[in-house]
Amino acid sequence: MSALFQTDTLFFAQTGMDPDAVQGIVRDALVGMDDGELYLEFSQSEGFSWDDGKLKSASFDTAQGFGLRAVADEAVGFAHAVNLDEATLRRAAKSVAAVRGGHQGTMQLSPRGTNAQLYPDLNPLNGLSFEKKVAVLQEIDAYARSRDPRVHQVSASLSAEWQAVQIIRADGWRGADIRPIVSINVSVVTRDGERLEAGSSGAGTRGAYDSYVVAEMWQSLVDRALHKALVNLEAKPAKAGEMTVVLGPGWPAVLLHEAVGHGLEGDYNRKKTSPFASLLGQKVAAEGVTIVDDGTIEGRRGSLTIDDEGTPSQRTTLIENGVLVGYLQDRMNARLMGGVSTGNGRRESFACKPCPRMTNTMMLGGAHDPQDIIASVKNGIYAADIGGGQVDITSGKFVFTTTEAYEIENGKIGRPVKGASLVGTGFESLKKISMIGNDFAMDRGVGNCGKNGQQVPVGIGQPTLRLDNMTVGGSSME
Repeated sequence: MSALFQTDTLFFAQTGMDPDAVQGIVRDALVGMDDGELYLEFSQSEGFSWDDGKLKSASFDTAQGFGLRAVADEAVGFAHAVNLDEATLRRAAKSVAAVRGGHQGTMQLSPRGTNAQLYPDLNPLNGLSFEKKVAVLQEIDAYARSRDPRVHQVSASLSAEWQAVQIIRADGWRGADIRPIVSINVSVVTRDGERLEAGSSGAGTRGAYDSYVVAEMWQSLVDRALHKALVNLEAKPAKAGEMTVVLGPGWPAVLLHEAVGHGLEGDYNRKKTSPFASLLGQKVAAEGVTIVDDGTIEGRRGSLTIDDEGTPSQRTTLIENGVLVGYLQDRMNARLMGGVSTGNGRRESFACKPCPRMTNTMMLGGAHDPQDIIASVKNGIYAADIGGGQVDITSGKFVFTTTEAYEIENGKIGRPVKGASLVGTGFESLKKISMIGNDFAMDRGVGNCGKNGQQVPVGIGQPTLRLDNMTVGGSSME
């Protein structure tokens, strides 16, 4: 069953709206505009939370609505509502049309569609019964507690969403997408005497519960979370100072995403608030550094068959062998910068305007064996996992905490350390990469990205990296 057929049922057959009438409203609202669209959305979501040996919460939500946008030059008129009826849509059309003023633009061409389908159109909420979902959380709790007597507390969660969208443009073009997503997260607290330490792990995909939330998968998450918690029980305070930092593969690319990726989004560069503005064609990173954003990886959390303006996702090279070659674009910023959309126009929901956002952002692998990278470091830090951080997108300055880190002494990984933070500037950190591993890995599918008050699912990835002369914050100066 096609996405267009399914969404026609949701937005027209079930609401009583007439497709031809809706098309006419959109067409009339966008006369003289440069761009715009009607975005229709229906979504269902659920969440199960387990804590302290019992089901803590279970939730189910349904949402629907539309967002109507009109773009005249760089002015945007936007209206949204939860009522899917023609009268409400006409009122919204009158409101957004006011942005035109005396402007007489030429409507941009509609996106070219593809036959790609990057994920199934199933509804994951229907994949497992309520009882089975709770049973999985119980099994996670029991398994974690059986692994080590120092396990003090176990928390776990399951969540899923099914989102159906249809996009309608002034010329009659329509695009639709059905987007499933599931995720599972585990947190373990261990105790040794009076000392408590935590570790967490998670995974997710655009797919179904029953083919993904299986024992082999969630047991690996428990083992990973427990490993981090036990490592931190033995950790000593991290030293502070300037030193070599080795980042592990996969999730540590969150530093790349936050400190570099946002600076490559088109709106920041058009407004010249990014440190990468006006640097196309220039060397901005070390030799061998290639960064791409790829929304076409099948089943990945950040992937999209089409973005929220209807443009098919694509693989966009941003930095190639150290040279800045591209930005991430939505339709408006691409037009104003004389380019084309890269399929990165995204929004959290019908109530939000689209803007340039990342999908799956990755630094590609190099030629070095990870063991050789470690062996090359006399004294430094190995950051196997990274937690939260703060980033100033305008300057690129960042501070990230590590959740699993070790000393490197004479080319070998030594004792675990805690309290280590990585401090720097994204623009400068790219130039400090001196070795790139051949062990590229994606994260396990739990990333969310915030921008303009909106959250969207994303993916990240990288190989093991050596960065020279990084500033490490810690609690010891020894």
